[in-house]
Amino acid sequence: MKLLRAAVWLFAFLFLGLSTFCLCQVPSPSVLCRGGDGTFDATFRNKITVHVGAARESGAVTLAKRACAAKLRWENQELVVESNAAQIDLDAFGIDLGDGIPVAAFQIRKFEDDCCMEYRIFAIDKNPRLLRTISGGKYFSASDVDLDGRVEIWTDDAAAISGFESLALGELDAPPRIVFRFAHGQLIDVSAEFQPYYDRAIAALRDRLPAGDLQEFKNSDGQLKESLTPNSAERLHRLRQTKIRTLEIVWDYLYSGREADAHLHLSELWPSADVDRIWTAIMNARAAGIHSQANATSTGPSGKKKKTPIFDAVRRNAGLDSVPTGILLEFQTVPEQQLSLPAELRLDLIIDAAGKVRSASPQSGVSPTAVAVTSTWKFIPAFKDGRPVACHSRMSVWPKQ
Repeated sequence: MKLLRAAVWLFAFLFLGLSTFCLCQVPSPSVLCRGGDGTFDATFRNKITVHVGAARESGAVTLAKRACAAKLRWENQELVVESNAAQIDLDAFGIDLGDGIPVAAFQIRKFEDDCCMEYRIFAIDKNPRLLRTISGGKYFSASDVDLDGRVEIWTDDAAAISGFESLALGELDAPPRIVFRFAHGQLIDVSAEFQPYYDRAIAALRDRLPAGDLQEFKNSDGQLKESLTPNSAERLHRLRQTKIRTLEIVWDYLYSGREADAHLHLSELWPSADVDRIWTAIMNARAAGIHSQANATSTGPSGKKKKTPIFDAVRRNAGLDSVPTGILLEFQTVPEQQLSLPAELRLDLIIDAAGKVRSASPQSGVSPTAVAVTSTWKFIPAFKDGRPVACHSRMSVWPKQ
């Protein structure tokens, strides 16, 4: 197994499967292969294998390039997923997006300076093939956030928002989130079904809008083009931060299916003389963004959701076909946290049917924030009766090694 960078934390699983997993220390969020560095191989239950690693140049001598490639192999055949990209990540492997067909989902950034990833979904049944490509998100994540047994694809509208109002993506706390469900070859925007998620984000943004800063922004021209004195850099920074948080509040209402509420809160928070201009710009950006790739749009919450069973992957005889195996894991802590952590840290995890961590409970006396990074981990999920399922699992981590 090749490490992306020298790791300073050591992981040991109380369970291991048939795939190798990448243990690495990289900037969050992580990808399996970046600039030709990093490799991953796994075999699905039907003997289809996946490989992610350095792209190779053919010739008298085969050399690795500073680029990444990925392919699927079965019997004597192979399907090239990507032959030359700056970054490739396997977001999910063997999961079911709703059609009963196992899929592999790859995130691909063609060039290092690209703002966004492509998300390519491949069927890995008897006839491996590309099912769908989604483009324009900064990062993608297939997951069952509410544990109702349905897997959604979470991303953001990074391509549409990059450069909006001369704002860089790096300045935004969170570009507008969007949630897709993929089934029967159709991509459905189901963001409106997750309004409570957006409401929590809105509440957090509201808490970070001091009344004085908001009033100062409302007294501006909205575009922040007024002349500034040499001593006004701090004021401009404060106004830009207020503008960003205001936009993020409006986006959260708009992208969660509440256009009227979005306009109402824009009128409340934005300089009144500039409301019409900015509203037109917001709507035009959304129309040109990732939402336009959907075949249909869900109108709102679908009522009370059922909870999916959580199976036990800790006991050896729990009736599972297989237990979760790691794809990409990292455990980063600040030095102050590391000092307070025990030599061995045991974690109880709930891993959903897409292989994403829904909760991580550390042992008594350890702050949950110390293991918050588990939200970025990726697994091949547990299987029962040939289908991916959510499970309770357990692992040990040695943070100080």
